[in-house]
Amino acid sequence: MAETYKGFEDLPPMPVCTFSAKEVSKTGAWRAQRPKFLKEKCIKCYICWKYCPEPAINIGDDGYIAIDYDYCKGCGICAKECPKNAIEMERERGQ
Repeated sequence: MAETYKGFEDLPPMPVCTFSAKEVSKTGAWRAQRPKFLKEKCIKCYICWKYCPEPAINIGDDGYIAIDYDYCKGCGICAKECPKNAIEMERERGQ
């Protein structure tokens, strides 16, 4: 059974993407699904940001996440790890 974390402070140490999105290739062009962020459910735990394998999730000045669809490859890890289901995966438009 997977552990449930309340926030990024509870997560075990792990690698985090710390470089600028401009340093990597855009991966959003071949995505089949896209994450849809539901702000009203978000508790600002940033688990999605920590687990994202691409520099696709940013934290805004208001403390909420913003998804950069140019770099999101639609893997769904953010939605799977979100403890409050504040991210849902939906079919990519035009698919």
